[in-house]
Amino acid sequence: MLENLLRPTHLLLLIIAALLLFGPSKLPELGRSFGTMLKEFKKGARGEEDEQKSQEAQPVQETNKS
Repeated sequence: MLENLLRPTHLLLLIIAALLLFGPSKLPELGRSFGTMLKEFKKGARGEEDEQKSQEAQPVQETNKS
């Protein structure tokens, strides 16, 4: 069922539907905002990985306050 999802005719229908819904003037703005969102998401995912690695590299210090 999903193997035929990205055929050229399906993509053409999706593009036409997007043009009808949003209009040609709004689509470039939507594309830019979607690209920015993906870039920020990837940056955040990499930042969490880096943060976890730095926490694992630092030894845990226990302090006893009496």
